[in-house]
Amino acid sequence: MPSRFALLPLLFATFLTLTGCGGRQSRVEQGNADGVLHMAIGAEPRDLDPHMVSAYTDMQVVLALFEGLVAVDEATSRPVAAGAESWTIAPDGMSWTFQIRSDLRWSDGIPLTAETFRDSFRRALAPALASEYAYVLYAIRGAADFNSGKSSDPESIGVRAPDSQTLIIELEQPTPMLASILTLPVAFPAPLHMIESVGGLTDRANPWTRQDQIISNGPFRLTDWSSQSHIRTERNPEFRDATHVGLNGIVFYPYENAVSQEAAFRAGQLHLTSEVPLTKVSSYRKDSPEVLRVDPFVLTGFMRFNVTRPPLDDIRVRRALAMAIDREALTGKVMVGGEQPAERLTPPNTGGYTAAATLPHNPAQARVLLAEAGYPGGEGFPKMEVMSRAREINQSILEAVQQMWRSELGINVGIAMKEQRVWLNDETQLAYDISNARWIGDYVEPYTFLELFYSFSGNNNTGWANSRYDEVLKQAAAISDETTRYAAYQEAERILLEDAPIAPIYHGTQAYLIRPEVKGWPPALLGFHRYQFVRLSPSDSP
Repeated sequence: MPSRFALLPLLFATFLTLTGCGGRQSRVEQGNADGVLHMAIGAEPRDLDPHMVSAYTDMQVVLALFEGLVAVDEATSRPVAAGAESWTIAPDGMSWTFQIRSDLRWSDGIPLTAETFRDSFRRALAPALASEYAYVLYAIRGAADFNSGKSSDPESIGVRAPDSQTLIIELEQPTPMLASILTLPVAFPAPLHMIESVGGLTDRANPWTRQDQIISNGPFRLTDWSSQSHIRTERNPEFRDATHVGLNGIVFYPYENAVSQEAAFRAGQLHLTSEVPLTKVSSYRKDSPEVLRVDPFVLTGFMRFNVTRPPLDDIRVRRALAMAIDREALTGKVMVGGEQPAERLTPPNTGGYTAAATLPHNPAQARVLLAEAGYPGGEGFPKMEVMSRAREINQSILEAVQQMWRSELGINVGIAMKEQRVWLNDETQLAYDISNARWIGDYVEPYTFLELFYSFSGNNNTGWANSRYDEVLKQAAAISDETTRYAAYQEAERILLEDAPIAPIYHGTQAYLIRPEVKGWPPALLGFHRYQFVRLSPSDSP
């Protein structure tokens, strides 16, 4: 059931539309005059701690507030210098040396040095913090042992700061994609001096991000976080490149549904949305194509199976459920954003890689497998539920899949739509049967999808573990030659699809609405933008 708060943005937008007849400026008009961008995000963030975030919506805000050693160039999806002005790689690939910019400061004016980065890595890997993204740092020497509690000495982590402008990262094995990994918030510096002033440095319940103002190092600083209403930021004068930041502020508005976003956009309350209602895409294509964007996106939608719960602990049941899903029908009739059917986890041609194995639509084989598992024609199949974040598109997908399972396998599976916060918590706690999920690549490389299902991954959330998969994938990540590395990835993905802890459904796009006056917002395969380059050009508004 949608949150009652989800209606508030729509009611507010309607109110402003009605009062607009009296001459009051719309939020967008005022934003154009003030240089303030008003944008929607898909849900209320769970947190804004860079070491704690895992949801796309949360990261959208964090990237305005914080900056790491490296950032992503939207045009190329490749890592570029950010907090580090340059870096070098040792000939054996076992260490990387970063030169930290000398002008880095926190928003309170305190210098940000190599020691800050070093100590932030130690915090992100602390077992007590239990960061869901900590596993992506396991390429760093000693990181896995420290994060798992095998070592309690932070000095054992291979991150050193020989001086205030030099950071050295030592690795367990050569890791060609390290620069891309370091673009993730878990590798960002955290304002340790503020965190400790509020509570414990590694206390998950520390409310430091809920203070009136938080200290950050990105192009913007937070000034107001009103739950279920807005997150207001302003230009950070201490940012390393503050003179070139194009906006005076950004206000993020959490919306749990696309309908209220679109209504607010029409009412002049948003410069851009995060999605478009299914029923509106065709009309925008026809009548207002200048505000509709459908960008390519490194994304896969899939079902997670909780393999710790019978009968999903039976590979035959999981494969039967996966093979009964008609992806062509879903992407051709239910989804309208140009999505493509998915029979593999990794999107095709991700950095030049395409998986060899597939998990295809084969309802006849699905019925055979279900019968072999003891449920011929669905007879005796237990009560089960598939959950999802409450979005219009997700509801449509699940209703279609529900019908496919009923007609092809003779089983009835219930549907539970949940607020993002509840859905994410239930996934993390394995408090579900089947979960409708999606993953946006953290960088354009197949590893960012495949590493999800390491047995130790904080984003696995299926209960599935396969030692052979772990071994093959770890070995693959150390291979410098792309052809050889991709062949190893194919073997790992074959193991994953054969065991079927997931059922791939679609490879996605990103459809949203954006006003003509928003500049510096190019298509981004990963869905993230460097906000310091965004600006408003009111002369281009209609």
